[in-house]
Amino acid sequence: MFRVGEISYLNCTPLFTVLRSSYANDGYSFVSGHPSELNAKLRSGEIDLCPSSSIEYAQNPDKYLILPDLSISSKGAVKSVLLFSALPIEALDGVSIGLTGESETSVILLKILLTMKYSFANSYYKAAESDQSIYSGHDALLLIGDRALAEASKFYDAHVYDLGELWQEFTGLPFVFALWLLREDSFHRSPQTVRLLHERFVCSKERAIASFNEISQTTKQNIWDNPSFLINYWNIISYDLTKEHIEGVKLFYRYAAKCGFIESEPQLRMLEWNS
Repeated sequence: MFRVGEISYLNCTPLFTVLRSSYANDGYSFVSGHPSELNAKLRSGEIDLCPSSSIEYAQNPDKYLILPDLSISSKGAVKSVLLFSALPIEALDGVSIGLTGESETSVILLKILLTMKYSFANSYYKAAESDQSIYSGHDALLLIGDRALAEASKFYDAHVYDLGELWQEFTGLPFVFALWLLREDSFHRSPQTVRLLHERFVCSKERAIASFNEISQTTKQNIWDNPSFLINYWNIISYDLTKEHIEGVKLFYRYAAKCGFIESEPQLRMLEWNS
């Protein structure tokens, strides 16, 4: 049985909704979690593939193959990877910043931006799970996913900075928050299952993009009681992996290596099918 990681955030809802409703999951099962949890399970072999934080590939490039045509990216604002601050960003030099523990990619992206775009020298600490609100006394706090969306919906005077937008301003390129990573040993165990899954993922992506309105009607809204919010949110996310996206990934890895967050810029090993 192939085990597929499913990120339990709204940005993944469209694809997995279509995948579950359109296909019998013969030969595979789903394992839900936030990005850091799924990264660890992929690394240890508890799951076989998933949309995984892009930094996970750079830290373990010999373990994985990258599925083509799929990502979770932004070409500007992404709305769910946000730095909340009591101060304008220009005044954050030297400030200690609270970090989410749910995504290492977003943490490293923030550190790259503050170091390379703003030439700041900051200290960082992991914010407690129960203390992830700008109201909790943080000078600045990085949040991602549904928690970031919820926090941004509140009315207060905090400054809010979208890391996807800051990256695009800095580089002119998309930012790839997640790549679809496959354990290479899992591929060799069952290449036919991988090929079937990849075809289903790509078809589900295309059908999901054409069906945001219908999917929004069946998605649990929580604090979002207007389906148009979900439609607008999903429309700004890029689920593709084009040459431009790959250039963005390579630049992110180059900067991560330059800042000492990874040992070196890895070669991208894309899964290729023989016709």
